[in-house]
Amino acid sequence: MGEFMPEEQRRAQQIEAIARWIINWKHIVVFTGAGISTDSGIPDFRGPNGVWTRRDAGVPAPRWRVPPGQVEPNLSHLSLVELQRLGRLQFLITQNTDNLHRRSGIRPELLAELHGNGQLMRCLGCKRTYTRQEVGWDRDRWGPGYRTQKPITGQPVCADCGGRLVSSVVNFGDSLPHKELALAEHHARHCDLMVVLGSSLMVEPAASLVGLALKSGTQVILVNQGKTPYDSAVTLRSWAGIGEVIPQAVERVRRALEEQPNWF
Repeated sequence: MGEFMPEEQRRAQQIEAIARWIINWKHIVVFTGAGISTDSGIPDFRGPNGVWTRRDAGVPAPRWRVPPGQVEPNLSHLSLVELQRLGRLQFLITQNTDNLHRRSGIRPELLAELHGNGQLMRCLGCKRTYTRQEVGWDRDRWGPGYRTQKPITGQPVCADCGGRLVSSVVNFGDSLPHKELALAEHHARHCDLMVVLGSSLMVEPAASLVGLALKSGTQVILVNQGKTPYDSAVTLRSWAGIGEVIPQAVERVRRALEEQPNWF
């Protein structure tokens, strides 16, 4: 029988291992799901108190802890920005549409929002994107602007081609944006280390990116409080909350690199 290890000690060892791998590997990709935003007050889907978890149990969906208009990036979001500043983040893949990675400071060229962004509109004609503020989109008058909705008289149109503007959020049954998916697949194939944060890895084709990384020989860290199909396949599996692990690991990375700037 294996020796019992207290959870606090296990978590400390995982934090040290995550920090060490981030320091030592070159091409690091982070993959995030809804679980990274729960500390911002947004419910996830398949976590212990997630929307689908509660639905399956026959209980009402969880309430947002913060009004939608007041949601802010949390410490885990900001920790990923710190990895970017330290030159340790080569690419970030997210399933989230909450815009928190952009707001936290992740550079758009390092980001693939596979399921779209609730604050961005795109033209069905020329594919140009706009923020809702740029085009003056009024949700009270025109709704969320999903492609499946009928156009409403007076709603903004594309300034370039006059085409219809719709939300960039990908609805069930829609294809993922080609450019973002191609970039995500490229980085999944070529990264040395993939850090998966807060995803149940149940929604395809996004979830298959983890399998693609594993087939390429990539080391994969998975931090998620719910079960996933990849639990036994990854290199390191942590069941802790993201906010209990990632900020501490990134702080160790920062200290190590600032103390030894020529580490790599």
